[in-house]
Amino acid sequence: MHELVARVRSLALALGGPGLFLVAFLDSTFLPLPGITDILLVVMVARRPAAAIWYVALTVAGSVAGCLVMHAVGRKGGDALVRRRFTGEKTERAMALVQRHGVMAVLIPSLLPPPAPFKLFVLLAGVAGIGAAPFAIAIAIGRLARYTVLALLAVRYGSRAIAYVQEHGAVASLIVVGALAAGFAAYTILGKARRGNRR
Repeated sequence: MHELVARVRSLALALGGPGLFLVAFLDSTFLPLPGITDILLVVMVARRPAAAIWYVALTVAGSVAGCLVMHAVGRKGGDALVRRRFTGEKTERAMALVQRHGVMAVLIPSLLPPPAPFKLFVLLAGVAGIGAAPFAIAIAIGRLARYTVLALLAVRYGSRAIAYVQEHGAVASLIVVGALAAGFAAYTILGKARRGNRR
């Protein structure tokens, strides 16, 4: 597996922007490439800061495309496929979160760095019948936020951004997730209050 990752990384670096799309696509499907997308994005932006927007756009597009493949697999294969690949109480809890919170249960994991169980939520979104359009929008928002931050760090710190992310990435992600969760809770409470006032 290490050799495969090394080959994919070399190919992506040789291809440039399209290579980022390819890696992000593969990483979002069944092929496990933990962390390689983030590292390649940082390396490429550090080398060519002027192309940062282009690189971020291609990485987001590749991730969304790969996630849509997984979403379609979940929708077609259904619950049986998920139970063969993922087992235990975590899967049950994840399914409950997806059924209760919809796209927010996908958006938040899309912000988190590996080894967050992102692919499980992507598959479960298909199983739960979440529409492809809102699903893709949620993934795009989450990935755009994550990859934009990585690109900005790469512009500022160069290749040292990788070490910075490894040291502070988890804490920063938790802060962003906490802010999103608080905003979503406030939105839900206000929505219920408005509906109650209309009755």
